[in-house]
Amino acid sequence: MNTDTEIYRDLQQHLDKGPVGYPSTPSGIDISLLEKLFTAEEAQLAICLSTIKLEPAGRIYRRAKKSGLVTSLEQLQTILDRMAYKGTVLVYLEGYQEKRYKNAGVTAGGIVDFQVNRLTKDLVDTFHQYHVEVFARAEMTGSRGVPQLRTIPVEKSIPVPDKHLVSTYDDVRQLVENAAGPIAVANCVCRQTKDIQGQPCTHSDIRETCLQIGTDHARQYVEMGIARYITKEEAFNILEKAQQAGFILQPENSLRPEAICCCCGDCCGLLSAVVKSPRPTDLYATNYYAEVDSALCKGCGTCIKRCQLQARTIFNGLAAVNLDRCIGCGNCVVTCESHASRLHKKENAFIPPKDKDTTFMKIMSRKVGRWDMLKIRLKMLLGLDV
Repeated sequence: MNTDTEIYRDLQQHLDKGPVGYPSTPSGIDISLLEKLFTAEEAQLAICLSTIKLEPAGRIYRRAKKSGLVTSLEQLQTILDRMAYKGTVLVYLEGYQEKRYKNAGVTAGGIVDFQVNRLTKDLVDTFHQYHVEVFARAEMTGSRGVPQLRTIPVEKSIPVPDKHLVSTYDDVRQLVENAAGPIAVANCVCRQTKDIQGQPCTHSDIRETCLQIGTDHARQYVEMGIARYITKEEAFNILEKAQQAGFILQPENSLRPEAICCCCGDCCGLLSAVVKSPRPTDLYATNYYAEVDSALCKGCGTCIKRCQLQARTIFNGLAAVNLDRCIGCGNCVVTCESHASRLHKKENAFIPPKDKDTTFMKIMSRKVGRWDMLKIRLKMLLGLDV
């Protein structure tokens, strides 16, 4: 029988096989975090779940029973539903005849996000240390060249003549309008984390800014009691307040995002890590960049205060843009009283992957290589364990 420490190490190694992964740390903080999120029983069961593929409880049961973890399908279902409520397992039903489960990733868009409204100082400090040791590194932040989030311009930053040219996937209003299924809103886990650490956001006191989209994703948040369903009109109002606060709009990196984050450099783990890079644009999926009309610029410096990527400077009394750092969020544009700042669309448009699964499979392919990715896809096609 494995000791608890061995069980959690086995789980860490299992989760690390997923697309984004869960690397170990010399300090052992990776194990400390897992101990706070999983009981020993849950950790053993999580090892029986795929990190890639949604599976019905019956398929998981065959593995769990063989390992001696459960004695009945009903017992397994009870534990899986408990883990889903805790946010350590993803559960989907839409399009299937029965629930399907897989492991949630630990960081962005995963287990940590599901802990909103349940955070403790101990959990916050533990995750923060893990983030510093692992996910603040540029190679992890960029998810091997396939970002999990992308940046789209705030609505008012797009010039009126250009609005009809904005692609649907870069238009936050259209993302909400075209949402398949219900929409829910949750508090921002990043700002809540900073509140607990005694470092509240300096941009705004609003916290309910994280939109969840789609039948399964929004439903899991609501069933966990950490979000509430809202109308599209309510979603528009939330986004308007977020844009007024200068938050950066970051939907998931897909044509059909399941979430839209409203982020700031004060609190967002991703932004706070990326800003340390000399070239944040290498780590972002974005189709826009800012430019300054020197004939109109008054050198007031408002854009510098507004920019959260340190992309704006004053040079010879006029505003300038560092294109290695500008991610085209548009926040500098909407506050430029002289209308000198303007967004421009990049010549080669970035088209997001079609859905979340495609995004993660792209990340996985970069991680394991083309040949191993082909073997994974073949196993999935044949219905084998992956």
